[in-house]
Amino acid sequence: MKILQLCKKFPFPLKDGESIAVTYLSKALNELGCEMTLLAMNTSKHYFNPRNLPECFDHYTSVHTVNVDNTVKPLAAFANLFSKDSYHIERFISNEFEEKLIALLQENNFDVIQLETLYLTPYIDTIRRYSNATISLRAHNVEHEIWERVTKHTSFLPKKWYLNHLTKKLKRFELEHLSQFDLLVPITEKDLNTFKSFGFDNKAVVTPIGLETKNYIPDNQSYKKDISLSFIGSLDWMPNLEGIKWFLDHIWDNLNVQYPNLKLHIAGRNTPSWLKKLNKNNVVVHGEVNDAHEFINDHSVMIVPLHAGSGMRAKILEGMALGKVVITTTLGLEGIEAEHKKEVLVADTAKEFQQCIDFCYQSNGSLGKIGQNALSLTQEKYDNIETAKHLMASYKSIVQPMQPTQPVTLVK
Repeated sequence: MKILQLCKKFPFPLKDGESIAVTYLSKALNELGCEMTLLAMNTSKHYFNPRNLPECFDHYTSVHTVNVDNTVKPLAAFANLFSKDSYHIERFISNEFEEKLIALLQENNFDVIQLETLYLTPYIDTIRRYSNATISLRAHNVEHEIWERVTKHTSFLPKKWYLNHLTKKLKRFELEHLSQFDLLVPITEKDLNTFKSFGFDNKAVVTPIGLETKNYIPDNQSYKKDISLSFIGSLDWMPNLEGIKWFLDHIWDNLNVQYPNLKLHIAGRNTPSWLKKLNKNNVVVHGEVNDAHEFINDHSVMIVPLHAGSGMRAKILEGMALGKVVITTTLGLEGIEAEHKKEVLVADTAKEFQQCIDFCYQSNGSLGKIGQNALSLTQEKYDNIETAKHLMASYKSIVQPMQPTQPVTLVK
């Protein structure tokens, strides 16, 4: 089976949930016999030089990138206020990307074209003109849901109004395009039910994020040291930034009084300047770290205080795969079949986070057991090969044998 994977950013390095989800699924599909081709936007925000790829990143038959400037431009953002179009989506529309896509479709007969996120939807018409391939949308999130939650937690009124305006247009775009795919591939059952509640009734298969679990090596030495907290995540993604800010504003000062030796270590790419300059006792801001696994392994407890977003959180799975105790919200745990005080700790309020930290200190050495349970769960339910097998079965059930097509002339 020949699969063309379209991405709105280059899926490497593996320092954010989207890159992890894209890479581990494509590697698994390749191991299951698929011929994988990648066409990725190389955006100004997440630029990566493909020449710097490690040799082990070899699961694609070919890799193609197109530079795309997706920065938020004040004039364009203002002009969009008077347009029906979604500015979230508009920033990923590129003539150069479309031309490269057409060239690949002319040169190859793909069985499946897999769009990674809603932001590739504007290219569906082009795909239909130049290919008979099955089109799938891998919905990493219900995109408008993320922004509804972000808007809800925004207190500055002008910003709240602006985000609400953009979110309404994004929601309209998302719902209008649900019927255009041959197969919807949501990350969680909850997301699929959300899409169904908006009228989606086409074919779908839930495909959770899968990790290459054999490459996650836990270091249990952290349980022999004093308890320390870690937070790691892309800090240019608003739900992550809002979450850690909430934790610092509403929880940390009280924790620091009660547990004066407890330290919080914060890491993430694109750390904002205000966080780098933060002056809070026992809070260590690392910025972007070279090895996320090593950073997570250094600390016994990982916090993920998310109050916005949808889909699954790859960093939670990574923490669990490394045998750590993860404290997260009910929202953060969406899509992960873990139980409070068995494989994870769950807290939604400042008081509950405080109680979870208290539990860690009162555990009398049982924290390692929760970490071991978390590790076992990820190996059993969230290995990338197993999740890819279910997706492959769905592809095989709907993909028609490719028929030779007549050469198509590039239309400008």
